[in-house]
Amino acid sequence: MNRPLPNEYPQWAERYISLVEDDVLEILERQAFEFPEYINSLVEKADYAYAPGKWTLKQLFGHMIDTERVFAFRITAFARGEKNAIPGFDEDEYVANAHFADRSLFSLSEEFGLLRKSNLYLFKSLNEAELGNVGNASGRDISVKAILFVTAGHVIHHTQIIKERYL
Repeated sequence: MNRPLPNEYPQWAERYISLVEDDVLEILERQAFEFPEYINSLVEKADYAYAPGKWTLKQLFGHMIDTERVFAFRITAFARGEKNAIPGFDEDEYVANAHFADRSLFSLSEEFGLLRKSNLYLFKSLNEAELGNVGNASGRDISVKAILFVTAGHVIHHTQIIKERYL
């Protein structure tokens, strides 16, 4: 699958799309298996936040699960031709209103893996026309293909953040 063109997504998405260097579907599939293993390797740091007011690793992983769900909904809606704008979401409010600290790191890793594996059925089923569909989310137009790349890039981005700030 070719990369989305710059006119298919808002400027904010470039930070994630630029991180996807190989076949996006292969990356998404690898992440379904490799990222949960990576999460499980960090059990000793599960409740660690690198600075006051920053998320713990459990909260970060919970954010990634919530974001995966939001992106999968957007992909579904736009692939199916949704014409109504979809509102954005406040990631800090989502984390603040969740109870990720009460969960085990293993449960979060398992949930991410199962969620991604389920989403892969949708991702792999999309045809060229559906991938080219554009919808409006958070007040900006974005294509289905671009959201797929953002989904993969979001995991890459946060893996880099973990290595730089948490370890």
